[in-house]
Amino acid sequence: MTDMTLYHNPGCSKSRSALELLQARGLTPSVVRYLETPPDAATLKAILGKLGISARALLRTGEDEYKSLELANLALSDEQLIAAMVAHPKLIERPILVAGDKAVIGRPPENVLELVL
Repeated sequence: MTDMTLYHNPGCSKSRSALELLQARGLTPSVVRYLETPPDAATLKAILGKLGISARALLRTGEDEYKSLELANLALSDEQLIAAMVAHPKLIERPILVAGDKAVIGRPPENVLELVL
């Protein structure tokens, strides 16, 4: 199995469930508590490429920062949205499992199994 990295928020039930699903299968991903150690812009761009989505698709639109930073503005570029996520990692959807050249958002948590089964 390729090395795996789980971008994890232990305060999130979906994130905890995703980690438990992996561990129940004997898998031990590297865990990045992204709120404490946010990915830089280059890492976030790489993750987006592996997910095959735009920066906008990775945003948590229900967060206060989304509203206060006016991130719903469609004129904002991916670079601007990535910069907002780097500065405010709470805006990043979670959990994200990265394995090799692929990644998946664990919503629902069972999605992480797509990369390991």
